[in-house]
Order: sequence, then structure tokens, then C-alpha cells
Amino acid sequence: MKISKVSIIIPCFNEKKTIKILLDKVKRFNKFDKEIIIVDDKSTDGTREVLENDILNNYSEVKLIKHSKNKGKGAAIKTAIKEVTGEIIIIQDADLEYDPSEYEKLLNPILHRKADVVYGSRFCGGEQRIHLFWHKLANNFLTFLCNILTNLNLSDMETCYKVFKTEIINKIDLKENRFGIEPELTIKLARAKSIFYEVCISYHGRSYDEGKKIGFKDGLAAIYCIFKYSLFK
Repeated sequence: MKISKVSIIIPCFNEKKTIKILLDKVKRFNKFDKEIIIVDDKSTDGTREVLENDILNNYSEVKLIKHSKNKGKGAAIKTAIKEVTGEIIIIQDADLEYDPSEYEKLLNPILHRKADVVYGSRFCGGEQRIHLFWHKLANNFLTFLCNILTNLNLSDMETCYKVFKTEIINKIDLKENRFGIEPELTIKLARAKSIFYEVCISYHGRSYDEGKKIGFKDGLAAIYCIFKYSLFK
């Protein structure tokens, strides 16, 4: 597949300490022309001020969209997708758990192997920070449940690194506003007969004290979404 531009979507909420460091890493990716679409989901810790006063003045590739109220990661992704002009989309969290130096690895299956969708798996052999047993167990359970109902064989459905052709995602009507977007995307992409690939990535997870946001209620919501979008069109 020949492409001219990659669109990098960054949902952002209260990441003042990491957003500039993250963008410095994203900026180093120069394999293709890129656009960076940041959706600030009504941050309250000074993130928006950093984006307005520093980032926009120093990063020509950045387009900043500001939500007037906090809506959730899913809502931020949906907002950004409407603004995409590249042929391939990469979803990038605004923290430092995922490393933008691995973009080329994530793009290769689409560029060379006819994949439609690529997931970066945290659980198939990359460098890992070891922590939060129950968080990993929950991830494994949600992935297992999603696999049963989609007949996929993913190892990490909940990964941030989801990469897909823009033409495919534009045909999908996304509904979820919060973390339920992860299983919704997976199930609807599978239903669209998309060709999935998975690549191993490194992962440097945060603790909750360091700013991790997803929690037990989000896990329950993900279970609900898996059944909702698998069993009902």
C-alpha cells in the first residue's frame, strides 16, 4: 500500500507532565508525512495551557481540538477521526506507556502484508515493566471474552496501539464515549471482515499513583460492551 500521510490521534486528559515529552518522541517519526490530532478532553491540571501556549507554537504538524467538557477517550477518538486526512490512523495515548519509536513496526503489516488493522500487543514478548497483576489478568479476560465472540485470536484487545486504514474506520459508526471504545472498535472491525495483524511492542505501564486512569468500573463496562456489540447489531 502506498501512502502519503499518517494521521496520529492523541486523546488527552490531564497529562501535563508527559504530553510534551510524548510529542517530542512522535515528532521524530519521519518515515512519512504526518498530522498529529490532539483532542484535549477538558483537562484540569494545566495540560490545555501547555498545549495552547507551548505545543502549538513549536509543532507545525499539530492540530488541537478542545472539548468543552470531559467526555472520555472514546469521544476524543471519535472527534479526531472526523478531522483525519491521512490514509492510515495510529491511536496514541498521551502518557509514556507506549513508545512512538515503534510506529514503523506497527505500520509494516498494512504497508507490506495487506493487513487492514494492526494491534500492538503488550503480552507477546516486548520489553515490559512488571506491575499490576490484577490489571493484566483483567486484560487477559477481556481479550479472551472478545475473542470468543469475534472468532479472533488476539493477545491484547485493550491495547492503546490500534492502527487501521482510514477508509475502513470511516465506514464504522462508533458509539462509545469512554474506554468501551476498545472492544467496540475490535468487534466492529471484525464484523467488517477486516484483516487483523498483531505485532509485539514494548510497554512501560504506569501505576495509579503515577496517573493511570482505567479502573474496575471500566472493566465492567468493557464486558457489557463486548456482549452489546457482539450479540446486537
